[in-house]
Formats: sequence, structure tokens, C-alpha cells
Amino acid sequence: MNTQNNTILVTGGSAGIGLEIAKQFTAAGNKVIITGRTKERLDKALAQLPGATGIISDVSKKEDTDALVATLTKDFPALNIVVNNAGHALLHDLSKGENSADKAAEEILTNYISIIRLNEKLLPVLSKHAEAAIVNVSSVVAFVPGALSTYSASKAALHSYTQSLRISLARAGNIKVFELMPPLVNTDFSAPIGGQNGIAPEVVAADLLNGLKNNIYEIRTGNTQKIYDLYLQSPAAALEAMQPA
Repeated sequence: MNTQNNTILVTGGSAGIGLEIAKQFTAAGNKVIITGRTKERLDKALAQLPGATGIISDVSKKEDTDALVATLTKDFPALNIVVNNAGHALLHDLSKGENSADKAAEEILTNYISIIRLNEKLLPVLSKHAEAAIVNVSSVVAFVPGALSTYSASKAALHSYTQSLRISLARAGNIKVFELMPPLVNTDFSAPIGGQNGIAPEVVAADLLNGLKNNIYEIRTGNTQKIYDLYLQSPAAALEAMQPA
């Protein structure tokens, strides 16, 4: 996959992993569009992204997605890579009656259903190009659940969907489907679960670009590969390794 001279959408690109992905794509000579939920955060991010475009959009809202797709179709017909990075996680204990069902519904909407919706609506744009790609950002917890229980389940669903989408689009021809699977990353997003102990978002973004360049469809960055290998050997040992000390 060519990693230069593309037009790329990064959802949730105003902070964390998404911002770093946008930075590295911009530095590599791509046209980058980022989304975020507030103008303040978008403006702060765009100050670090020369030539990039910011669009206020919340992927969990159907009306926002429809408006985003309309804008992209009209103003960015060269769009050929979509990075579904926007995510939502809520820390709660399944054993304590903390309204887990509603929290899980929020996570599933943002981390799974919204991604399916956006991908489907952008397929007509992507299919016009000789080379195009969809990148779904899941997590090591797609294989082995960690502290964020229902978040882990939403990422497991995303992993399964990504595999199915890859198989389906392979028959169509020109759209490749990648999955980026970070471990704990040092961002504000992961701060409540000890994100300061995670890897740098720069590492995740660099591994994504390398994975695209080399057509590595499941990009297991940081210690995700180690956990995945352990999971293949012993699911019980991998589960134990993922639990908080």
C-alpha cells in the first residue's frame, strides 16, 4: 500500500493516537482530514498539522455521519484511506451494579456500530480509486479482555467485523482492510487505567504506516504480538497476564 500522496480521513484525530497518526501521515506527504467533537480541540490539533482539514463530527451520531459523508463526497473526492480511530471507553465494575448495560451500549455504538455505518457510507467514494484502504483501530483486548470489560467486548466485535469486511472487500478488488491493535498507550484517553505506563502514540502511528506499506493486515504493535502469541499457546495464561496486578 502506498503511504504517500493519499487523501486520508482520521476520525478522532484531534488527540492521542489519532493525532499522532495524522501527524505522521501529514509528514509523509498526504492530505489529511481529521474529525473531532469540539472546535477547540480541532483548532489545537490543526495547529500541529500543516495543510490538514478539521471537521466537527461525532461518529456516534447518525446525522453527523451523514453530514460528514456528504462533505467528503463533495469536497474530497480523492479520499482513499479511512482510519476509524474514534473510540469510547468507560471504567466500571461488572460485579457492582454500575449501570453496565447502558455503558456497554455507549461503547458498542462508538466502537463498533458507528464504524460499520461510516465504512458502508464511504464505500462508494473509496471504490472509485485504484488503491484504497480502511483501517479499523481495535486493541490487544480484542483477543484477551483487560480491565475495561465491556470496552474489551466492543473491540472483540470490531475485530470480528474487520475480518469479515476484509474477506468481503477482497472479492471486490481495490479496497484493503487493515486492523491496528495497540496495547496500553500513553494518552489522556487511557489515563484512568494507568496510561502513563503505556507505549508512546508515536510508536503506534509509525507501526501503522509500516504495516500499510508492507500490507500487514493485522498490525500488532507494542506488546500486543507477545500477548497474541501467548493467547495462541494458552488462553488462560494470556487472560491472567492481562489482568491488573
